[in-house]
Amino acid sequence: MNATLKDVAERAGVHPGTASRALNPATQGLVSEATVRAVQQAAKALAYRPNPMARGLKTNKTMMVGIVVPDLSNPLFPPIVRGAEEVLSRGGYTSIIADTDNDARREVDSIAALRARQVDGLLVASAHREDDAVTSTVAEGVPLVLVNRRAEGAAIPTVASDDRSGIEQAVRHLVGLGHTAIAHLPGPAWLSTGFERARAFRHYMAELGGDLSAELSEECGTYSVAEGARAARAVLDRTSPTAVLAGNDQIAVGVLDVLRERGLRCPEDVSLVGYNDMTFMDKLSPPLTTVRVPHAAIGVEAAQILLRWLTVGPPGASTVTLPVELVVRGSTARPRTR
Repeated sequence: MNATLKDVAERAGVHPGTASRALNPATQGLVSEATVRAVQQAAKALAYRPNPMARGLKTNKTMMVGIVVPDLSNPLFPPIVRGAEEVLSRGGYTSIIADTDNDARREVDSIAALRARQVDGLLVASAHREDDAVTSTVAEGVPLVLVNRRAEGAAIPTVASDDRSGIEQAVRHLVGLGHTAIAHLPGPAWLSTGFERARAFRHYMAELGGDLSAELSEECGTYSVAEGARAARAVLDRTSPTAVLAGNDQIAVGVLDVLRERGLRCPEDVSLVGYNDMTFMDKLSPPLTTVRVPHAAIGVEAAQILLRWLTVGPPGASTVTLPVELVVRGSTARPRTR
């Protein structure tokens, strides 16, 4: 016979309501740490598993959350989803994942489909800077947390990394090595990540005396290897940078391909910095210097905010910004004398 919440409460010596709060990540802060440990130990000893359907019937909820991502084939999103799912699962929620393939129309359709399934809330990692689907969903009272990206013109809780700090660390590293002709291949400006990183690059290059010539910049239409290669060819056709700061690691991989095809060595001829520190970036030749972003932690934090919203109430329009760090590897060095 399966153990019940009442069984867990009796074994831990607490009220069933207290046991319920102790087992829910969103409400554990309302209970002492000692009580949380006692209840968790009791639940483990009894092999207790929450019953989402029963909880849903009591609370008029489906116990389902939609997670909308722009591209699951992009290695940075699976850690975000996994971090979020772990938190949601502990809270008794089932996740439904929708991949928009970076298509605004598919995002609209995905959010509509998830709402038709009556999900209790949404985690959205696909938002554009101006995103009507997101803002209208929030305006209709649906609990929604933005993940990794921001949307302008709407008061929406958001969890993202510190893009400004990441770009500052990368620029200071390259300038400190002696580079001034640094090419920048930012992501698309219609995404907050592309826009904010490009703005930070211009700010710190100006502050540190770097070359801000237009010929050294080429915006990428997508965060992809193909766009990184296209942008790198465009820059190298018109100028000769000593370093490249790529909008993300996939763009950086495209740059590496073009450097090889043109007989340029990295870092001897051109240094290269990526962004995100995706899996296997340390296995490239040379290993990629990049900005490490805590993607799993972003998913965890976003899911915790959504759970608190679903159990306690709206959290307000706060933005949680998680720190990043530059990881220096073999793709950057002092510029050679020409």
